[in-house]
Amino acid sequence: MTEVSSLTGRLLVATPALTDPNFDRAVVLLLDHDDEGSLGVVLNRPTPVTVGDILEPWAPLAGEPGVVFQGGPVSLDAALGVAVIPGDEGPLGWRRVYGAIGLVDLETPPELLAAALGSLRIFAGYAGWGPGQLEQELTEGAWYVVESEPGDVSSPHPETLWRAVLRRQRGELAMVATYPDDPSLN
Repeated sequence: MTEVSSLTGRLLVATPALTDPNFDRAVVLLLDHDDEGSLGVVLNRPTPVTVGDILEPWAPLAGEPGVVFQGGPVSLDAALGVAVIPGDEGPLGWRRVYGAIGLVDLETPPELLAAALGSLRIFAGYAGWGPGQLEQELTEGAWYVVESEPGDVSSPHPETLWRAVLRRQRGELAMVATYPDDPSLN
């Protein structure tokens, strides 16, 4: 098996050519990427369900909008907490993934993390790829791979995240942000 260079902590931004409706204009934060596969969460799919509806103790700590996000098409009945915690040391119940971004153990009492949290987002489900599957999609041109910023996780306007992430890129990639929602109307 060939060695895989880790993309953990990076963003996958769906190209306009990606036709899977689960990932149309999706921005995926990769939480794990190695030769055994990849796992991430879609940052820009808010649901109408509030965090208080399913994880009431965590609701006061969730950033705006205070809703659950559909993290991907896999295991929609499971919840993942992703939080930004500034500084070098994270509290008990939080595991660093990349930079200031990490996973929250939702079994931990929220009060143990409350003082340290910079932002928290709750995801139902995740996006997953088996060994070599994501690399194949990258080869096919389905995704742009770009650097993440801690604010991507907690964007208060997730509906604009696809364009915002592309707009901050250099060169021709920034122009993709102007791609029409429906090119047939062009």
